[in-house]
Amino acid sequence: MARMFLAIVAGLMGVAQPLPDVLRGHVNSERFEIVTSVRGLPLGVRDALQELFGGVSLDIAEPGAPFQITDVVFDRRLPTRRLVASGCSRDHCLVYYERGGIAHSFHVALFHWTPAATKFESGGIAPGGLKSVDRVRAAVLSGSIKPASTW
Repeated sequence: MARMFLAIVAGLMGVAQPLPDVLRGHVNSERFEIVTSVRGLPLGVRDALQELFGGVSLDIAEPGAPFQITDVVFDRRLPTRRLVASGCSRDHCLVYYERGGIAHSFHVALFHWTPAATKFESGGIAPGGLKSVDRVRAAVLSGSIKPASTW
């Protein structure tokens, strides 16, 4: 009974699952073109991020722009997230961003996207300091992404 409860709780907390071998190989061999701004991400990916964040707007600042990094001086005008690095291949996008607030953290989300549909495939809490899409991809492939209870 305790194991079943833990499995249910883990599922609700968004446990980062290892990538299936087929997807791992596909992501490993893809060429990700660098995307330098939020507006540069495909519309389907932006919509999926907004849904993942649970907001009525896309709450993410451009790279290098001010955002609500801590909860000490709260400014409702600033987004709570900031894009760090992102890239898209012909059918996948990796989005690496930092989330401010009480516990500053870094997150990554992998989306499968086409002009017709976008689907969240994997993601979670990522190591900090990843400055390039290649390093983000390496973190995803290495299994160093941890479960995320909030995005």
